[in-house]
Amino acid sequence: MQKLSMEQLNRPDVESFKNQDKTPVIILLDNVRSMHNVGSTFRTADGFAVEKVVLCGITASPPHREIEKTALGATHSVAWEYHEQTIDAIRAFRSQGYTILAVEQAKGSIALQDFTPAPLQKYVVVFGNEVHGVSDEIMEEIDACLEIPQFGTKHSLNVSVTVGIIMWHFIQRLKL
Repeated sequence: MQKLSMEQLNRPDVESFKNQDKTPVIILLDNVRSMHNVGSTFRTADGFAVEKVVLCGITASPPHREIEKTALGATHSVAWEYHEQTIDAIRAFRSQGYTILAVEQAKGSIALQDFTPAPLQKYVVVFGNEVHGVSDEIMEEIDACLEIPQFGTKHSLNVSVTVGIIMWHFIQRLKL
């Protein structure tokens, strides 16, 4: 087996990427403290061509060396915006017709394997702080909660890993 070369990958340039159709998902980071998680989220957002990344509260914004370390330039290709208050972002996207989903361990959550995104629906998926998760205020505003089943002792996944799992699920169900 031979790995594909850069030419064989047919990667779009940044301008072409910005103009291509996007997966109708916005990734919202609610007070994520690690800039490496932020950078990794941008890289995943680029890989799955999501609509936008929204950074809220204490979540750091580009340009920053620590974000770029893991983003590898994806902060230039992926649309993003910052909101000081997560609740303001949530309410603005809801008024634009988005369904608001949190990724959290909660009563009444939907196991990820049981969730199928609707093909014509737009989604905002909220990922929370590394220690405290999605804030209680935001949990009261969401339309549904997704939970990734876990079987180990920690019952905790890194934010960037969680973003990758959730976005793969959306791509698998919507595009493949």
